[in-house]
Amino acid sequence: MIIGTAGHIDHGKTALLEALTGQAGDRRREERERGITIDLGYLYAPLTADAPLTGFIDVPGHERFIHNMLAGAQGIDLVLLVVAADDGVMPQTREHLAIVELLGIPELRVVISKCDRVESARIEQVRKQIRRLLEPGPYADAQMFEVSSHSGEGIDELRQALLLAQNEVLERSDRGGFRLDIDRAFSVSGAGIVVTGTALAGQVTVGDTLLLGQSGKPVRVRGLHAQNQTAAQAWVGQRVALNLSAEKLALEQIHRGDWLLAEWLFAPTQRIDIDLNLLNGETRNFEHFSPVHVHIGTQDVTARVALLEGSSLAPGKRMFAQLLLNAPIHAVHGDRLVLRDQSAQRTLGGGRVLDPFAPSRQRRSSERLAQLQILAGADTLEQALPMLIAESETGLDPQRLEQQFNRLRATWRLPADIRIIATRQGQLLFSDARWQALQHTLLEHLARFHEQEPDQLGPDRDRLRRFASMALERPAFIALIDESLASGAIASSGPWLHLPDHQVQLNDADGALWLQIRPLIEQASFDPPWVRDLAAATAHEETQVRLLLRKLARIGQAHQVMRDLFYLESTLGEMVAMLLQLSETDPVIQAAAFRDRLGIGRKRSIQILEFFDRIGFTRRIGDKRQIRGDNALAQKHKGADTV
Repeated sequence: MIIGTAGHIDHGKTALLEALTGQAGDRRREERERGITIDLGYLYAPLTADAPLTGFIDVPGHERFIHNMLAGAQGIDLVLLVVAADDGVMPQTREHLAIVELLGIPELRVVISKCDRVESARIEQVRKQIRRLLEPGPYADAQMFEVSSHSGEGIDELRQALLLAQNEVLERSDRGGFRLDIDRAFSVSGAGIVVTGTALAGQVTVGDTLLLGQSGKPVRVRGLHAQNQTAAQAWVGQRVALNLSAEKLALEQIHRGDWLLAEWLFAPTQRIDIDLNLLNGETRNFEHFSPVHVHIGTQDVTARVALLEGSSLAPGKRMFAQLLLNAPIHAVHGDRLVLRDQSAQRTLGGGRVLDPFAPSRQRRSSERLAQLQILAGADTLEQALPMLIAESETGLDPQRLEQQFNRLRATWRLPADIRIIATRQGQLLFSDARWQALQHTLLEHLARFHEQEPDQLGPDRDRLRRFASMALERPAFIALIDESLASGAIASSGPWLHLPDHQVQLNDADGALWLQIRPLIEQASFDPPWVRDLAAATAHEETQVRLLLRKLARIGQAHQVMRDLFYLESTLGEMVAMLLQLSETDPVIQAAAFRDRLGIGRKRSIQILEFFDRIGFTRRIGDKRQIRGDNALAQKHKGADTV
């Protein structure tokens, strides 16, 4: 169990821990000289001789060191709210309590200290003050203890209550990846660099490789202490000291707020969606895009807050919000954080992380807010996953879900109606009903394209995606097309996609022009006219003729050998048959032999052969050609009558 203190400056927090443990703690020279706690202090002691070691975190009470208090409050199981009997409730009493509530620390006990300095009537007054302070929040029924650290009065009673609480602390699951937020880093002679912190998830073993800080530097665990004792392994909920080694690792590279993470969990982010609560004691509304300090783990980062359900938030109210952070952080679903004002002078509120990988677009859409509502109501992946998948139109990335919930996929229990779709950029999860609906929608859009463009065989993949305007990212859209092609719901002719029974229909103007052009190309056989000559012969614009021939090329009735030179499908088949016949005599075809069979000039013959090279029918070997036997065109014309 980890026990932390909270309370106003000089209310006896450090003295209380010394009375409970018999240890003075690791106070710094400037703290001893000034008589106050400035930074975090740590103690490890059994509450009784036969009890396991308990970790104690002593936090500063001075308002100037609230940021240090926040760094120490992460991972605490039980907090002792210390209120001096002579002072009563003071400003940092209120602020520390607000922080404890925002962080969701499971248990709180109130300690009224310095009771030897006042009369019993004063103690009763302080009790009433504290009860009024606690009444609106989650600790309204918290136990109170009257103590004197100087005389020892009430210390044994408090110790017994802590022992009882230790037995009741819920065991945390260690099935996620290891997470430790660093609160101290120092060098030990003969050992090297050591970092300390509270293990917030998972477990770590000597010899493990972890990733450190924003850069994700790989470091090896050379040794470790758990709860101040040498160990081979440490678990979630323990105070841990890790002896690290890595190439060119220097102490100045490590700072409070850095994270040590399992390798697969490393995913820095600067955009987080949260469930934001504004403290009731705020005197004015919190405005959209206000600057703040964000405290998460032991990290302190500046950010802007984008409100997602309005332009302002009233004191005591909650709202979904997005944090736009000025530096990368690490977070997972359920993490607690605290927001302080731009000058870091007061605590504004806090919240719970819903999605550490928040979208930058359509963050206020009804679909996105519905997702956040699901995430806000779920404590575990199992609770959230079925509803998230049912609501998702674009699919869920399982790798992101692993990092969002700190749960490896091997431990998931997927609902039976989930489709795992393989895309070129990894897998996506869809509900079966949603995927079938997407397939149906795709066919509807393709049918609409055919209605609007009856003279085209169909769009290519990217044009169909633009035409359909579906919310899917390109990898998922391509996977949807591929599955539709595999099932026969969609057919393809080259790059063009179409419904299986679709037939191209030229419009009246194109049909009339084609009736004039086709005989001219047909009569010229292997030496057809150029586009400019066809335009002149039919008294049409070159652009109109060119567009028509390109349209016919897309549907397979013509073939573009050069930019403005087109051959009929039937003529192309004759030339293919010629080349196949020549290859029967000699597998290596001479360009001159092909020229002689065509009865045209060498230049045009070479242009035709280069076209066959481009489409993969022939392979060039010097100035000769060889038929590619595995080419679809060769297979189609095998055995055809020769010319």
